[in-house]
Amino acid sequence: MAQTIHFVRHGEVFNPEKILYGRQPGWRLSERGLEMAQVIGDWSAALSLGAIHCSPMQRAKETVAPIVAKHNLPLAIDDNLIEAGNIFEGKKFELGNGLLKHPDMWRYLWNPWKPSWGEPYEELIARMLKALFFARDAAGDKDAICVSHQLPIWILRSAVEGRRLLHDPRKRECTLASVTSFHLDSEGMIESVSYSEPARHLLPAKK
Repeated sequence: MAQTIHFVRHGEVFNPEKILYGRQPGWRLSERGLEMAQVIGDWSAALSLGAIHCSPMQRAKETVAPIVAKHNLPLAIDDNLIEAGNIFEGKKFELGNGLLKHPDMWRYLWNPWKPSWGEPYEELIARMLKALFFARDAAGDKDAICVSHQLPIWILRSAVEGRRLLHDPRKRECTLASVTSFHLDSEGMIESVSYSEPARHLLPAKK
């Protein structure tokens, strides 16, 4: 039977200083992020799930909690779903044009196709595909949910859809608490991708 593996991005993080938190521990959801998580939990109620998997990061665990509460299933922590590695984590400036204001960071920007400042895209794709197929197999003939992070989800989708991996981070179609769904054929292989934003009404206004 065909399956769908839904990749959910975590909700909004409490981050008033705008730190690039990356894989740093202890980053929790904001009040709005907790509300987003509840919306995602309600959205998931209509699904027939056989597996719920999650990144080991706190913000992902808090996002997945309402989903687990809606289904009589154990939660599996999968390290393959973790945030992408990034040497800029802990910094206060923004990725993109903001980096050009910091000459001491320029030495890390020599190869945007790899990228030279973080986890290689090929490694990221490989582990996210591993997570997808692990969830597929764990779910039996039902669907599955994987809670992860923006860049890993976007790069996986880009690879599946044949999009170039070099991109502007501001143009990723993967908002907070969004759902990127990978639809599998009867052989268990990826057939198509769809995208939705169940918590769109809670997204912060763009400045």
